[in-house]
Amino acid sequence: MIREVTSDDFTGLMTLYMQLHNNDMPEETSDIKQLWKQILEDKAHHIIVAEEGGQIVSSCVCVIIPNLTHNQQPYAFIENVITDKEYRGRGFATQCLNYAKDIAMKENCYKLMLLTGSKKDSTLNFYRHAGYNSEDKTAFIQWI
Repeated sequence: MIREVTSDDFTGLMTLYMQLHNNDMPEETSDIKQLWKQILEDKAHHIIVAEEGGQIVSSCVCVIIPNLTHNQQPYAFIENVITDKEYRGRGFATQCLNYAKDIAMKENCYKLMLLTGSKKDSTLNFYRHAGYNSEDKTAFIQWI
């Protein structure tokens, strides 16, 4: 099942995120609970998950960003694409990305963008197969 997260999905999502850059499980402080509430209430912030057997096995984030160019059409930014290592190669991330694309289309976005830190051909080819290209833009990052 592909869907957007609900308030009950915090632990399942954070468990999956532990595989993303070796993140630690965050302590459920009042600050993180407030952040979770803020994300859930933000109509432009979509956390998409794939669920299998009651477990969140894949996810991506799609944020719709208002824009004053391109006929004032928004664009969508995709981040935190992850599939549990035990479930990879079964199409879950592709389904999440397709769900994100559907959201972007419903919001009249003119483009979807994503960045990856991976240099692995398999990952880059996965994104190409999902319809993304690495020729149109050059990405730069400044870490702060």
